[in-house]
Amino acid sequence: MRPGRPPLWYAIAWVAALPVVALYLLWRSLRQSEYRRHWAERFIGRGASGSQGPDTWVIWVHAVSVGETRAAQPLIARLAQVHPRACFVLTHMTPTGRAAGTDIVRALPQRVQQRYLPYDLPFAVQRFLGETAPRVGVLMETELWPNLLYAARQRGVPVVLANARLSERSLRKALRYRGLVANAAKCVRSVGAQSAADAARIAKVYDGAIHVTGNLKFDLVPDAEQLEQGRGLRAGFRAHWGDRALWLFASTREGEERLVLTALQDFERSEVRGSPPLLLFVPRHPQRFAEVANLLQASGAEVLHRGQWEDVLRAKPADPQMRARTVLLGDSMGEMPLYYAMADVALIGGSLQPLGGQNLIEACACGCPVVLGPHMFNFAQAAQDAIAAGAAQGVSDAGEALRTMQQICAQAKLRQSMSSAALDFAARHRGATQRTVQLINEAMEAC
Repeated sequence: MRPGRPPLWYAIAWVAALPVVALYLLWRSLRQSEYRRHWAERFIGRGASGSQGPDTWVIWVHAVSVGETRAAQPLIARLAQVHPRACFVLTHMTPTGRAAGTDIVRALPQRVQQRYLPYDLPFAVQRFLGETAPRVGVLMETELWPNLLYAARQRGVPVVLANARLSERSLRKALRYRGLVANAAKCVRSVGAQSAADAARIAKVYDGAIHVTGNLKFDLVPDAEQLEQGRGLRAGFRAHWGDRALWLFASTREGEERLVLTALQDFERSEVRGSPPLLLFVPRHPQRFAEVANLLQASGAEVLHRGQWEDVLRAKPADPQMRARTVLLGDSMGEMPLYYAMADVALIGGSLQPLGGQNLIEACACGCPVVLGPHMFNFAQAAQDAIAAGAAQGVSDAGEALRTMQQICAQAKLRQSMSSAALDFAARHRGATQRTVQLINEAMEAC
């Protein structure tokens, strides 16, 4: 059955919400000024036109934020090789996603144009599709916009949902609006799911072709220079401050740093230990860097920002009391391989609170042993597989996380075993890129 036009109430709801959306962007811009830019792209679908030659054609890839953009990187690189005449429109919803996409732009000069995807207003999505004129659309992970998908189908643009995932929580939300979601899903040509479990959940709202292609994030190769730089920094801190374990709290989200700091107080009172670990916090979102720095300082820590590390290591070592109070803050973007290379063990953020967890695959690809909180539903299959492979350990709360991190660092054989298992786990699951490219090619050939 062909999909119908999205219901009128849906478009009216979007129009009514526009003032609220504008106020939300202004509020976000108080902490991240980029939210005040490119409103024409967001609200009316108008953006800069790419300089396409007569023999080029467009592949449109939508990656909401940082995680989706990173996953799209190997896919776009491979598509660029397979289709040398193609250029790309890479769309986002967040400034951090757009910033992450600059790596893709630099890797493919003159072939990638970035824009924000417009909000799902009929006139805005029509203008966007008219300006970009894509031959195929690729939506990363879980993006289903009814008006956008309907307009793409009316224009004959096949759309593939790639690296698709659907948690039980997201499925319950989708089933509350089953008619709207199922009608939008009919406009999708095919789906490449991350896992069989994701495919089974997606099948409850989509009756088209679903292929289990794997997770594209396994195909991301960590930057070798960053890994080497991270190892160098780690050696420098050892030489300066003694052979202390380095615990990384990676991609932490709102409220999680406070949970860790509270657990650390209890941990320090109850545990008999040698040298205390050197702590490294890396918040997930750049707009929280200052907030986390203030929180750490309020706890009595001497915060050492990322930009200060090399200077500190070149200077005379600090006195022992200051070293004991120092906490490292990774307040930079795009340097996660460096941070993982420095760490003896990492707790993955977003997993202590019910936020779904952050990307554990990148940590494993860097050979870093991983500790996972109880809320990894956005990476459920990868988390389950990593634990089974011996690359990760699951915990129930922040206190247990700290005890587990200590146990891993106290047992050299265990830490080395987990590091080797992490590298093997990441390598064994590669290959999603080629399977997804095949799916996209089939969608284009069918039109």
